[in-house]
Amino acid sequence: MDLPKQGNSPIFVVGAPRSGTTLLQYMLRSHPRISLPTSESHFFIPLYRNQASFGDLEQVENVRRVLGEMHRISADFLETNLHGMHFDLESLAEELHAEGRHTVQGIIAGLFEKNARGEGKARWGDKTPYYVLHMPKLLEWFPDAQIIHLIRDGRDCALSMFERKHDFKVYNTYFAAKYWQHYVDTGRELGSRLGGKTYMEVRYEDVLADPVAATRRICEFLGEEYSDSLVNYNKSREVGKTPLLQKPIQKENAQKWRTKMSPWQVKVFESAAGDTLSRCNYDVQTSAETLPLPLRALYRLHNNVMSWLFRNVRKLSRR
Repeated sequence: MDLPKQGNSPIFVVGAPRSGTTLLQYMLRSHPRISLPTSESHFFIPLYRNQASFGDLEQVENVRRVLGEMHRISADFLETNLHGMHFDLESLAEELHAEGRHTVQGIIAGLFEKNARGEGKARWGDKTPYYVLHMPKLLEWFPDAQIIHLIRDGRDCALSMFERKHDFKVYNTYFAAKYWQHYVDTGRELGSRLGGKTYMEVRYEDVLADPVAATRRICEFLGEEYSDSLVNYNKSREVGKTPLLQKPIQKENAQKWRTKMSPWQVKVFESAAGDTLSRCNYDVQTSAETLPLPLRALYRLHNNVMSWLFRNVRKLSRR
């Protein structure tokens, strides 16, 4: 099959938390033409919502304000995860202003394009999972962007979220199921409106089972030549990154829920999100019958109480 003409449109990797988006990020950034920073930006949507507050961006001081707000939101990302440039607010504001970057999206694109050039790459991208809830906003700013929605079995996502429960404020299986379902259902519903040239769904398990076939399909979607570098991706040496990124692709990192979830946890998860599991072609082990309302309410109350306790204990510990 002939590939479409290569372009330099942005690439966004999105999905529910703990869906393997970081693995795909590292695979894609190993492509000879594609640059993705090694963390998550998080500032696109806040800047989108507040773009009118920055005033006339033909004024360099207002370009500086946009970059300052980016830094306030994601200082670590800008200082340590852009591998093609050094983030210097003053010089960057002058440079972007001189380039005629007079919109918020133009400033963002200028930043990522500069980083890509510094890496010797032609095309930039970003991996921030929660942008799956805001894909129309991304496309309003970047109409030619392409979006890859990575989907993982929610039961495995739940187990992974429990390992970082305070980060995600997920403290029980029912809440984890509804959390995962919200991301996946919203992403799929929004994606269904976008068309096959803009939006692609990829299952994490398919990437693990046959990474060559999966990445060939992704490259075809992106209009890029396939490269073995995606499968033999550059491993992470960064402290704090998941240990799996320091190893080759781990095919066994799927269906962990079959041995690590209790039968009750499986029942609870499937009662809350079994229909979404089925629509994503995952096996459902139980009847997926909805739990009684009082029990659902109890799970929600438990999650709210645990979240409140952690938040307030942390406040006390800082005093």
